[in-house]
Amino acid sequence: MDITARHLRVKVSERKRKANPGYSGEEEFNYFLSVLFPDEELFIMDYNRIVKDLNGMTQEDFLSRMKEHFRVSPCTKEERRPKEKGMFGMYLGGQWYQCRIHEKDKSSDPVENLDVFILQEKVLAPLFGITEPKTDARISFAGGIRGLDYLEEKVDGGWAVAFAMHPTSIAELFAVADAGKLMPPKSSWFEPKLYSGLFIHELN
Repeated sequence: MDITARHLRVKVSERKRKANPGYSGEEEFNYFLSVLFPDEELFIMDYNRIVKDLNGMTQEDFLSRMKEHFRVSPCTKEERRPKEKGMFGMYLGGQWYQCRIHEKDKSSDPVENLDVFILQEKVLAPLFGITEPKTDARISFAGGIRGLDYLEEKVDGGWAVAFAMHPTSIAELFAVADAGKLMPPKSSWFEPKLYSGLFIHELN
């Protein structure tokens, strides 16, 4: 069984249990809400990124820096969705671009080879200074369920640039798990999702 989300809950429960070796099995830390899906019924959608500003760069400077690690070429709106791994769409200044990672920057490591990892390590951290994407207010995440028009609306409304990601595959997720590693934050948008508040646990 592979845990695909909310690993922290499992780790906290495990640590709490180890800290209380005399547990009876009825304590709260022995339980947390979970749901099981067979892999063939899971659907992973893209998990896209939107950045608030260009960190002091002009659009020309930013595009020049991007070309150090990617082949960047303008594309039409119909071509904006990345069709394969190692590629993502970028919306900047009212124009869509296709970005393809250079061969020299690819990795055999299952985590470092993820598109979301490549974007974080080659773009978000070095160019924008976004080293903690989960807490940095300058970045926003949009699940694929919202569509790519949402990215355009955000950028046209004042945000600087948006990145349309290729969805992480189930095979990639299993490769990371089999290597004993963790997925980067906001790597995958799973469907189906359970409704929030469907189950409520009463606290004493």
